[in-house]
Amino acid sequence: MLAPTTQNKPGTAIALKLMAVFLFMVMAAMIKEATQTVPAGQAVFFRSFFAMPIILAWIWHRGDLREALIPVNLAGHIWRGLFGTTAMALTFAGLGLLPLPEVTAIGYATPMFTVILAAVMLGETVRLFRISAVALGLVGVMIVIWPRLSVDADMLGTAGTIGALCVLGASILRAFVQIHIRTLVKTEHTAAIVFYFSLTATLLSLLSLPFGWVIPSTFNIALLIGAGLVGGVAQILVTSSYRFGGASMLAPFDYSSLIFAAIIGYFVFAEVPTLNMVAGATLVVLGGILIIWRERQLGMDRRKARQVTDPKG
Repeated sequence: MLAPTTQNKPGTAIALKLMAVFLFMVMAAMIKEATQTVPAGQAVFFRSFFAMPIILAWIWHRGDLREALIPVNLAGHIWRGLFGTTAMALTFAGLGLLPLPEVTAIGYATPMFTVILAAVMLGETVRLFRISAVALGLVGVMIVIWPRLSVDADMLGTAGTIGALCVLGASILRAFVQIHIRTLVKTEHTAAIVFYFSLTATLLSLLSLPFGWVIPSTFNIALLIGAGLVGGVAQILVTSSYRFGGASMLAPFDYSSLIFAAIIGYFVFAEVPTLNMVAGATLVVLGGILIIWRERQLGMDRRKARQVTDPKG
């Protein structure tokens, strides 16, 4: 499904990436609205199940159906699905409790945690420049979530605190996914990684069925099905963008999601970004861009890992 870069068309690549990021934000807004009454696990099911037909059609169109359906490392796909599905559920739970721009900003912590885990689990050398960039980004995350934290025991159970911890936990789990994918792509076709994640996420989400699934309203059903379809299209656009431009060039455009999140949050949910969120997000984005720049300087190509990453659930 996901081929290496075959043409150097940066304009096309950037346009596809920006459209994908925008659609992921639209999907997040749909999930945010639906999870006011629908449990996060149920939302994961709809998002994963209704994305599969689109993904399968795209894989078939690309001529990669055989590679997608026959994995080499099935256990690896299951572990990737377990981490990724849990991260998606935590993100969806956070979306129901926090403003959309805040969830987006906290989610930017994933590259920071990935650098840390790469050093610990893969033995990668991390020098002062990247350590400083990680520290800068983590300070930004703390600034964003600090208003949600309180030493007052009565405040620890508030929705905002729980939401912030859910999204932060999702960011850490997505970093584990990134590390795992770096190993998985050595034996697995990227089409298989994309397909089996959707499949395992659909099946694993059913485990939450005994914990309070509801019969959604017609409006919420439309939102949930729409989220799955939009998410599937966004995944295709992301993977297509890498056919026309390199990963290091496209990676910074992930941060455009904060602009889209702020616009959608303001006009759809009447959410106004706070000073803490803007200041913290600025530091997180700066840290992330410095990490991307340094990896490019060192020739650390993460193309395959980024192509099969699920950046927004």
